[in-house]
Amino acid sequence: MISKDTIEKVFETARVEEVIGDFVQLKRAGSNLKGLSPFVNEKSPSFMVSPVKQIWKDFSSGKGGNAVTFLMEHEHFTYPEAIKYLAVKYNIEIEETVQSDEDVAQANEKESMYLVSEFAQKYFHHTLLETEEGKAIGLSYFKERGFTSETIKKFGLGYSPETWDAFTKEALGKGYKLEYLDKTGLSIVKEDKQFDRFKGRVMFPIQSMSGRVLGFGGRILTNDKKAAKYLNSPESDIYHKSKVLYGIFHAKQSIAKLNNCYLVEGYTDVIQMHQAGIENVVASSGTALTPDQIRLINRLTPNITVLFDGDAAGLRASIRGIDLILEAGMNVKVCTFPDGDDPDSFARKTSYEDLLHYFDENAKDFIQFKASLLMQEAKNDPIKKADLIRDMVISISKIPDRIKREVYIKECSRIMDISEDVLFNTLAQLVKKDLSEANKQYKEEQKAFEVVKNDIAEVQKIDNLYEIERRLIKILIKYGNHSIEIQDLILVDDIEDGKTEVEVLNKYLVFQKIYMSLIEDELEFSNELFKRIYSLFISHIQINYESFEIDSFLKEVEEDLINEIVGLSLEDEVEHLHKWDTQQIHVKQKIESLSDYVNETLMDYRWLILGRLIEDLKYKTSIESDNTEIIREVMDYIGLIEKISLKLNRIRVNFN
Repeated sequence: MISKDTIEKVFETARVEEVIGDFVQLKRAGSNLKGLSPFVNEKSPSFMVSPVKQIWKDFSSGKGGNAVTFLMEHEHFTYPEAIKYLAVKYNIEIEETVQSDEDVAQANEKESMYLVSEFAQKYFHHTLLETEEGKAIGLSYFKERGFTSETIKKFGLGYSPETWDAFTKEALGKGYKLEYLDKTGLSIVKEDKQFDRFKGRVMFPIQSMSGRVLGFGGRILTNDKKAAKYLNSPESDIYHKSKVLYGIFHAKQSIAKLNNCYLVEGYTDVIQMHQAGIENVVASSGTALTPDQIRLINRLTPNITVLFDGDAAGLRASIRGIDLILEAGMNVKVCTFPDGDDPDSFARKTSYEDLLHYFDENAKDFIQFKASLLMQEAKNDPIKKADLIRDMVISISKIPDRIKREVYIKECSRIMDISEDVLFNTLAQLVKKDLSEANKQYKEEQKAFEVVKNDIAEVQKIDNLYEIERRLIKILIKYGNHSIEIQDLILVDDIEDGKTEVEVLNKYLVFQKIYMSLIEDELEFSNELFKRIYSLFISHIQINYESFEIDSFLKEVEEDLINEIVGLSLEDEVEHLHKWDTQQIHVKQKIESLSDYVNETLMDYRWLILGRLIEDLKYKTSIESDNTEIIREVMDYIGLIEKISLKLNRIRVNFN
């Protein structure tokens, strides 16, 4: 187990904006940072990071927390994995206590698969560099491709021996279970026999955005026509090829920094481009581009440049993925290489400066590229040209932004030498059809969930107490140690009238005022979740009110409370996402009138509780014979409500 000192050091050192910035492109929004949600597909940013509070909130998915919880949500790390990841990132030495047999036994299946994959990567890499067979076959191949020792180490390249069970035997000998060798696809198990899947291949580890080994690609080096040239790990609990991009771990920072991603097809394309100095490059690893892969890039940049080799057949097959990129609302350019070249071969013989110049000069907007490619096929055939134009308009119809669609239609009209009106009419028909289908689906969903919606509306109407208790908790979390001034009514001695009420201006900390008011009125939260948060919060802030920090408080609460606390802390910040100030609309901040806000919320709470008490007492009068005391109590409560109503400028509720 990781020592407590190490965990505390990690929390003190890690910066939430730096950790999340490795995965999501963040932009400044006042004192906070914002970006697109990494958990759902969205076009308007609703993901908020607070460097001051060291927390984050995704208003689309409802998730939130600190740097550790982000890694647990985004990378599906366990708590210890997240701590270790941050320790490595910030060069913190990890101190561990001895694990018991029970702790070892509780390691989950996914973690076991990750550990097996990481062992395999180290084994293949060692075999490549340290064994005679590895050097003679695998290393020679990589050197022939022009890969340097630094590049081989950076990408963790390896070699699997030309022996049926060399790796499997080694893994079993090191104590790794055959069950996980089978589940990761590293070994093939048939009855009482087991052998290596990647026998006699050079190995390319496939990593997640955080750097964990998910699977492998293996290239055969012999001329065996029966064997596949490239072989990938099979689908597993940790490897889903449609959700992975090769090279994303090494490219993510460069993609975000340069605000562009180069997309290629193969492993060696990525590696060779990196070696040439172009690091913002990833590969779809031979699979057709998928929406999940596009979303992975969209988290880092809205701009993609697709790099194709000069093979016409390959171009036509690969260009289909462009429509998916457009549909995601991203900007796409296309760049081809001279005949006979691909990204690998071209990068190998071209300097960094010349590569950049080539991309600048030859990267075309998708419509220019698609038109020039398909027009060559159509030539003087009017039917083919008509099909081509429709194909172009279909692509344009995928773009969600209306202004962009119009610009592309005008460009298409110019290139194709066809009337804009015809293209706009065709586009309108396509968009109308898509909207009609979407509307039909929406209506069906609405009908299916009509009863559920009615139930939800019913709950929202009657749950005023929940809303006020939630508001009180939010005030405590956001402003608990802020100073406020409140006019209190106190009884003082009067020579003529005995006792009289006088208003006195008192200073409090917010948490003190709320705490004392609830004790004075003998009130406690009815909602169990809020009751737990309140109890933990008051215990924490009474000791730490001078230096209260939300991230410190989060360390002391149970995991199931973190999401709610972070959501309450950042809930009002979502107003900044809409940039109201740029539209000359001032959104009044709670801090501007905090004293009134706290006081009114407490009076709201009393007003509602008193109303419920009166209703309970009214019920008692209907079942008890002697109602004198109950009626007197009701009248006292009504008197209190009248006072509160006057302060809140509300019409008195009739409880007759």
